[in-house]
Amino acid sequence: MLVAHTLWSQKKTFADRWKFVGIAVNAPGYTVWGTSPIYGDDGKVHLFVARWPAELKVDPGWRSHSEIAHYVGPAPEGPFTYSEVAVKGSGKDTWDKYGAHNPAVHKVGDTYVILFIANDNPVKPYHGSNQRIGMVTSKSLYGPWKKAGKNGMILAPPSNEKYWNFKARNGVNNPAFLQHPDGGFFLYFKSSDGKASKMGLAIAEELEGPYIQLPWTVTYNEKSVEDGYAFMYNGKVCLLTTDNHGMITFGGGLLWSSDDGIKFTNVEQGYHTIDHYVPSGKLEKAVRHYGPEVLKFERPQVLMKDGKPAYLYAPSGHHIFGGNSTVSYVLKFED
Repeated sequence: MLVAHTLWSQKKTFADRWKFVGIAVNAPGYTVWGTSPIYGDDGKVHLFVARWPAELKVDPGWRSHSEIAHYVGPAPEGPFTYSEVAVKGSGKDTWDKYGAHNPAVHKVGDTYVILFIANDNPVKPYHGSNQRIGMVTSKSLYGPWKKAGKNGMILAPPSNEKYWNFKARNGVNNPAFLQHPDGGFFLYFKSSDGKASKMGLAIAEELEGPYIQLPWTVTYNEKSVEDGYAFMYNGKVCLLTTDNHGMITFGGGLLWSSDDGIKFTNVEQGYHTIDHYVPSGKLEKAVRHYGPEVLKFERPQVLMKDGKPAYLYAPSGHHIFGGNSTVSYVLKFED
């Protein structure tokens, strides 16, 4: 059973604490999507960004041509400049031939990790049932990036028909990663039980796996959610996800919290729609490139500092200032 819950004793909610700053990454000629941040050893902020040529339709453009590009800035609010492509499709007869997409970057010890999704056919499967989760590692944020294990793939849908996402029509995708304080590596992911997209969990003893999926979901939702970001805060394991169909607010975000990181039954508003943060007078030129009419953020990724949320990076199907392709935005957390 879901329980309305808040991590905050103050009157100001988690969702109300975000303040819109502006555009984080604008890459002319590219559709920009998932933007994952991390502080580097150099003190700079590094973003790993999914992007593909803007002349392609968003779908299946993200499946066929997405690559993960590296941008660097002097501070969380930028400005960010392009550095290099970190991960792209193999172009060969492999699970990751196409569409390296939706990165999540982390540091474990002295090793940097990028988790991502990819596929072997960008047009055939419905909803991307061939999506898989991969991992690359490096000692430097500038690479080179090495595939984990034999071929980089660390999670595929289960072969056991009793598992909740057996033969999921969207495969396994959109990874969220947590080095659990009690030990082990938790890999959260989106998949489907045939009725709705939910968050699942696979756990490993070692960074590169093997990752063993649990047979049940970790979120208990009847309406689809996706795009989780995992972090520890106030002694809880938290997942920040989209709210695609209005569990609380259609197009907003959800903040799930859990004592153990295995059952997320507490949920509250994680962030609002764009028009809550940006005055309507500044949205007159907004252009929709993808998705519903509602001005919503997608694929939220959090920059943590001193154990607290500091900034939120998120793309949108709308360019709120009227540009001819999508960009990613940055919001600041006001404690």
